[in-house]
Amino acid sequence: MAETLEFLIDDLVAANRILSHENIVDAYGHISVRHPDNPNRFLLSRARAPECIEAGDIMEFTLEGVAVDARGRSPYLERFIHGAIYEVRPEIQSVVHNHSHNVIPFGITGTKLRPVMHSCASIGHEVPIWDTQAKFGDTNMLVSDMAMGRDLARLLGDRPAALMRGHGCVVAAGGIRQAVSTAIYLNLNAELQMQAAALGEIKFLTPGEVDKVNGGRGEQARRGQVGLDRAWEYWCARAGAPYRQAAQ
Repeated sequence: MAETLEFLIDDLVAANRILSHENIVDAYGHISVRHPDNPNRFLLSRARAPECIEAGDIMEFTLEGVAVDARGRSPYLERFIHGAIYEVRPEIQSVVHNHSHNVIPFGITGTKLRPVMHSCASIGHEVPIWDTQAKFGDTNMLVSDMAMGRDLARLLGDRPAALMRGHGCVVAAGGIRQAVSTAIYLNLNAELQMQAAALGEIKFLTPGEVDKVNGGRGEQARRGQVGLDRAWEYWCARAGAPYRQAAQ
């Protein structure tokens, strides 16, 4: 059963609270979801600190970042990140942009961020780094138009995550809960990888292990969804956000 607009807005509000509580976002950062009835639109809050977001803050945008009915609400400047990814990735249903502190060192040193723990396999085989300097020269580092958003989307390709030099990261997933999970475990993986590097040589997950964790079908896929639902309930409880069971 497909999720309704009301359900997705509730999940989007909860997602903002969770990402804030888990220190993935602070006053800045945002998460969006593709509109359930129109794939050429997406939902994103007005420009507000994620922990404060309510259902009335959620706005609808075209894929080019134009507000459908702003009603005086100011949008996030970097909404173009979301629109550009939805534009080229029809399978993507949710996008997160954040500045989680543990990922920053990997974006500015060139050290490859790779999964070190099975629950972090959702970050993919290796997380690429997008550098605004390469194409746009000196900027304020913000993705402030569709040209920059599309360039970032091209670098992301079919991957679940990308780093942004001196800025943060972006996560793209098949749903809000998966996007939140990947964003949380991307930050955790970065922390664990730095800790492990201080101890010695790291044995990363192999590409085959990553694929098996992420590519489950049938019963394995069902167990993965059950695990995600359990994590979502846990994160909701920690953040004081209402929990709603996912559509089956």
